[in-house]
Amino acid sequence: MRLKFLVIGIFLFALAPHPAQAIDLFKRKPDKKPEAAAVEKIGEDAKEKAPASRKAASVKKFYKGAAIGELKEYEAVYEDTLVKLARASDIGFVELRAANPGVDPWLPGAGVKLIFPTMHILPDVQREGIVINLPEMRLYYFDGTENPPASYPLGIGREGLATPIGKTFVRDRIEGPTWRPTKRMREEDPTLPESVPPGPDNPLGTHALYLGWPEYRIHGTNKPYGIGRRSSSGCIRMYPEDVVSLYPKVPVGTSVTVVDQPIKAAWIDDEFYVEVHPTMAQADAMEVDGEVPAYEISEDSMSIILRAAGKDSDLLDWEAIRTVVRERRGYPVVAGRRPTDQLEKAPEKGNDGAAQTPDKGQKNSSLKEDSKNVDTADPVPEKS
Repeated sequence: MRLKFLVIGIFLFALAPHPAQAIDLFKRKPDKKPEAAAVEKIGEDAKEKAPASRKAASVKKFYKGAAIGELKEYEAVYEDTLVKLARASDIGFVELRAANPGVDPWLPGAGVKLIFPTMHILPDVQREGIVINLPEMRLYYFDGTENPPASYPLGIGREGLATPIGKTFVRDRIEGPTWRPTKRMREEDPTLPESVPPGPDNPLGTHALYLGWPEYRIHGTNKPYGIGRRSSSGCIRMYPEDVVSLYPKVPVGTSVTVVDQPIKAAWIDDEFYVEVHPTMAQADAMEVDGEVPAYEISEDSMSIILRAAGKDSDLLDWEAIRTVVRERRGYPVVAGRRPTDQLEKAPEKGNDGAAQTPDKGQKNSSLKEDSKNVDTADPVPEKS
């Protein structure tokens, strides 16, 4: 019997764990449930994929200058016309004609000095995405950096089919768009086809940005000499080379702001500039007659200028401002100066009482002679 109990004891002792293992069993945590283990594994994988330091959210930046470009002077040759010069210099037709009143648009004449209005005060609006100022028929594209905006002349909606004012966005981009005339267009001209495929006869040109407003687009054209005029059915036209330049810069979702600001003003260093364009109604008279009807400064115009002048409004030359508003030449003119060692003289007037453009050596508004090399046969526009 004793032998039997001894054998059983030896057998049980052999099955028991080593004392150290027994202690470890008490320390060991219970196994995790499969679900908890899976969750922990996912968390570990996420940690491995996450960057060592998270990238800070991008902050929008804005161009801080008050204006872009500079005025230029050009001496015409016999073959020049304002239409050809406008495209070669990336200027709109009415814009160029307003800057040079009294000049024959079809035969300026050899030796005639022309002003190219290639300096622009920026519209008084948030500097983001696409900004269109209808009276100056010009588009500005702000790319979200501190760089100056790209700027292009436009053709806009004619009377009765005006381009709308307000905010929208780019909802689509198409290279090689198909043009489909609206019902109104086909009623006015029954000969129009139902659609025009991509090609040289397509009124939309080679590229189109479709806006959130139904049936409105920013697009090229197969009739480039309509740029700088109120000639479209409401859409916004660009020179063929300009829409090719703008298209790749503008992603879907870009904001589009359309404003009506014929008067713009700003301090640039210690000089106060005023830039006045024909209103949209006056643009039609400017295209036909080469000048706008007599116009006196209004209270609204004065308030715009006073707001831009700020605390230094007492330094403004109101005689010069009245002349600028009346003539509406479409380029910035000095109409006030802060007293400094370098700038002590008040703006000078010409013999006819017109405010003069800044001197050629003056900062921010020099009249460049290099524009005399414009090649009207093969234009390569220089962006403002």
